[in-house]
Order: sequence, then C-alpha cells, then structure tokens
Amino acid sequence: MAVGAQIGVYELITKMVLYYVHERAWFKSAIKSSNKRHVLKTFSWRAVGTIDTIVLGWLVSGNPLTGLKIGSAEIVTKMLLYFGHEKLWYRIDFGLDQRNRRKRLEKLKKSKKQ
Repeated sequence: MAVGAQIGVYELITKMVLYYVHERAWFKSAIKSSNKRHVLKTFSWRAVGTIDTIVLGWLVSGNPLTGLKIGSAEIVTKMLLYFGHEKLWYRIDFGLDQRNRRKRLEKLKKSKKQ
C-alpha cells in the first residue's frame, strides 16, 4: 500500500478519536459562541491534526522529514476547511441540546435570585 494511503487509513482512526476529545474539551469551554471561539477552535484543532499527521507520516514512511512535509502541506487548506465546517455545524445546532439546556437552566437560576 502506498504511503499516502496508509496515512489516510490511520488518520481515519486517530483523527476520529482526537476530534472527539477536542470537541469534549471545547464543549466545556466558557467561551461564548463567536467568531473568536471558532477561530480558537480552528487553530487548536489544526495544531492537534498537524501533529497527528506529522507523526503518522514519520511512522509510515520512516522519515521524519517526510512527516514534516506532509504536515506543513495540509496546514492552511485544512484550517480553512475546518473553519467552514465549524461555522456550518454551529448554525445547524446539531448536538448542542445539552449546552442549550444548561443555558436555559442558568437563566432560570439567575431570574429566581433576582
């Protein structure tokens, strides 16, 4: 199997696990929905994703320079794709039920205190 195909297969697994962990961490974040939040998530995910790609490229090819080349080639394109992806999913509001419920509960608690 070609090096690119091997990296792609491994990335399917590692990126799903890493993305889940990344989302769980951001789900607990106190930063409100804004472009700032989306930009910060974009950069933090890109750092995680690029490190994963560099390491996988190195392990599969046996050459650390190959891993660095592959990782640096994907930085800009994947950041743009992730930013668009994040904005779209946030608009859809899919998977945000718990956060919305928590916000409503906080508002209720605040209104009862007043």
